[in-house]
Amino acid sequence: MSKEPSTNLESAMQMLIKTFHKYSGKEGDKFTLSRGELRELLTEELGNYLGNAQDKDAVERVMSDLDANNDGEVDFTEFIILMGALTVACNDFFLDSPPPKNKPESKSDAKDGENKE
Repeated sequence: MSKEPSTNLESAMQMLIKTFHKYSGKEGDKFTLSRGELRELLTEELGNYLGNAQDKDAVERVMSDLDANNDGEVDFTEFIILMGALTVACNDFFLDSPPPKNKPESKSDAKDGENKE
């Protein structure tokens, strides 16, 4: 594996790894996220997508959903499950949203159209 990613997907994978480790290990195990670390990650990194990341109950629900082995911490595999689920949700949202309306024709486009007919 080279140090520098060569594709967008490789960059995205590298960013997921770096982001997880930016927050993991501040409290306890350096390879897991505590509740506090998860809350900080959700707030700082996904605040635009998860408006209620500051909500303690919301973080508890996310933690209990992710913590498959019930150890009170989120490891990298559990974190990736969250990222995958959020990515699927975003994809579904954008597939279901109406396409943006066409921008109005500019005057130059209208003149070109008139000349072609």
